Amino acid sequence: MFERRVTVASKVGLHARPAALVAKAAAAQPVKITIRKDDTEPVEAGSILGLMTLGAGHGDEVVLAAEGDGAEAALEHLAQLVASDLDNN
Repeated sequence: MFERRVTVASKVGLHARPAALVAKAAAAQPVKITIRKDDTEPVEAGSILGLMTLGAGHGDEVVLAAEGDGAEAALEHLAQLVASDLDNN
């Protein structure tokens, strides 16, 4: 299992448009990616509703996790997205 810690850059956190962009990117990866905040249960990163229930706000650290072929590259791609300001995309 591979994990990446990343800080949420969007000012609205993983809510609304940023959540939709992250979910779409996660669903397009060849492996299932989960995301968690603090010690919460991980949720599927490809689920907009799951992302929004995390309550991850601007500046919060989240942990992305995946396993299998292509997991490292998939996590890197998603980590870069979460660490970007997605508010105006």
